[in-house]
Amino acid sequence: MTSARKIEVRCPNCERAVTWDSGSHWKPFCSERCKLIDLGAWFQEERAIPGNEAAEQIPAGDHD
Repeated sequence: MTSARKIEVRCPNCERAVTWDSGSHWKPFCSERCKLIDLGAWFQEERAIPGNEAAEQIPAGDHD
């Protein structure tokens, strides 16, 4: 018989252990609260994906 190996990760917000399986509804977060705290940080622009800002391009002929 094959034994299922449990994968455990840390919640990105509070560092609690989270078992990575179908029963973990908020993975990789430990709870809905931690998930919403993280989402709020993205909305507040406290987090961002590093990179160059895209230059705004205005098609020719669309100038006011």
